[in-house]
Amino acid sequence: MSTAAASWRFDAIGTTWEIVTERELPGPVQDEVTARIDAFDRTWSRFRPDSEVSALARAGGSIPAPPDAVAMLDALATLADATGGAVNPLVGASLASLGYDAHYTFHDAGPIAAPDDWRERLTWQGGRLALSEPALIDVGALGKGRLVDLVLDVLLHTEAGDITVDAGGDLAVRGRPQRIGLEHPFDPRRAIGVWEVADAALCASAINRRAWPSATGATLHHVLDARTGQPVRTIAATWAVAPDAMTADAIATALFFDGGPRLAHEWGAEWVRMTTDGRVEWSPGCRADLFVRADSV
Repeated sequence: MSTAAASWRFDAIGTTWEIVTERELPGPVQDEVTARIDAFDRTWSRFRPDSEVSALARAGGSIPAPPDAVAMLDALATLADATGGAVNPLVGASLASLGYDAHYTFHDAGPIAAPDDWRERLTWQGGRLALSEPALIDVGALGKGRLVDLVLDVLLHTEAGDITVDAGGDLAVRGRPQRIGLEHPFDPRRAIGVWEVADAALCASAINRRAWPSATGATLHHVLDARTGQPVRTIAATWAVAPDAMTADAIATALFFDGGPRLAHEWGAEWVRMTTDGRVEWSPGCRADLFVRADSV
């Protein structure tokens, strides 16, 4: 991915990370990165019983707002508006009901819609994060991108030189540009194109990641329409480039729904997406080098 001299690979938050830098990261910097990731996970992971999100899911109530609460939940509220409620920060129970739960049981108990009155149940003003009743917050629509930004911020205060932070395909680049392959959602050995990323972030989402069979044998996956609790069936994969990874991650999620392209335009993000019938679409002026025929658009 880079001609930089040092690569640090490790597993965290359920995915493999690779941090590529021009100069090797000293131990204290690696420790700071690890601590930043763990702090975020202990707050927001719905897979950890000791997380603050899990505690709120058990009892509701109010806690001091974590440092990322306002940025992420404000953005999630915008995503909810842009997608007509298809994105919802209380979708956690819907994911768990289909089997994508804290124990990764993949036992399909059937779809349940996320509460459409989530703004009345969940608040994050006045320095407090509060739920009026127990509910499972899920920030997966943009949380990994936010964490990539937090890790990048640690590294920008070092002498690492050129930096690429890659968290399972959600990545941020500073310094030397990187050419990133866009993995075909139906064949991981192929790419539908290459995107050169310079001083920006690229995030992707696809229905072939975190997929499992339903009780009826149909394939389920983690990208749900919160209004129905059902997996999206029209879009197969999305890619978005934006100045920061949280924005790119949010747009990659929004692109599974009708309001995604408009929000991408408003937020200044470029994008590509593939439908489940194989068509490829992209934003006006998109700078990705796509390997597609004119009749596939």
